[in-house]
Amino acid sequence: MLQREGMLSKDINFPEGYVLNVDKPLEWTSTDVVRKVKYMLERLGHKRIKVGHAGTLDPLATGVLIVCIGKATKRVDELMGARKEYVADVMLGATTPSYDLEHEIDKTYPWKHITKGDVELALKKLTGERLQTPPVYSAKRMEGRRAYEMAREGEEPVMRQALIHIYNMELMECELPRIRIRVACSKGTYIRALAREIGEELASGAHLVGLRRTKSGDHTAEEAMGMEKIIEILTQPRNISEVSA
Repeated sequence: MLQREGMLSKDINFPEGYVLNVDKPLEWTSTDVVRKVKYMLERLGHKRIKVGHAGTLDPLATGVLIVCIGKATKRVDELMGARKEYVADVMLGATTPSYDLEHEIDKTYPWKHITKGDVELALKKLTGERLQTPPVYSAKRMEGRRAYEMAREGEEPVMRQALIHIYNMELMECELPRIRIRVACSKGTYIRALAREIGEELASGAHLVGLRRTKSGDHTAEEAMGMEKIIEILTQPRNISEVSA
């Protein structure tokens, strides 16, 4: 069952399977969303119900996070494999260890030599099927541990490249040194890493300063429901006529 605006109800038979399109709030982890939804459902009496998400979003990203409930958790792999679309804000001329704003700038680079045409050419070069190296500060597992855990302890994990597909990149805004791009890509693509690659392609540096997932498969940000609305619906008192019926 596909959740759309106005369809969510506390009376749904969640154990039988429900797919919830959540607009993930800024600074929430994907796990935070799953835990909150699970907690709300358990308060409704759905004990030990399965809840999972189909594709992690970083804490500093917002937008479409697909949450699978009950028997719909069997669809996680299917939904996770869907094509994704993002709108990303990239700052040229500087890098950070995490490739985004989670860490402070560690190095600055010249950027005034860059033109709009240079940016468009760089996006074109990075489009297509290719290998990408994930960020060190990522949830990738290395010998049973998360890469970011190793990095925070001063270790230098060797990140394995992964095959990705950038279907399309569009330059939406170009106010150098900041650019905004729309990206359509495959599962497993790190937009943070893409931002860094854009900087390298432009003989500069770059890091991600804003990210919103606008689409995951057929699920769009326009149809996504915010956590405040979800909590409101799942905690609202039942209608008196329903209770007396």
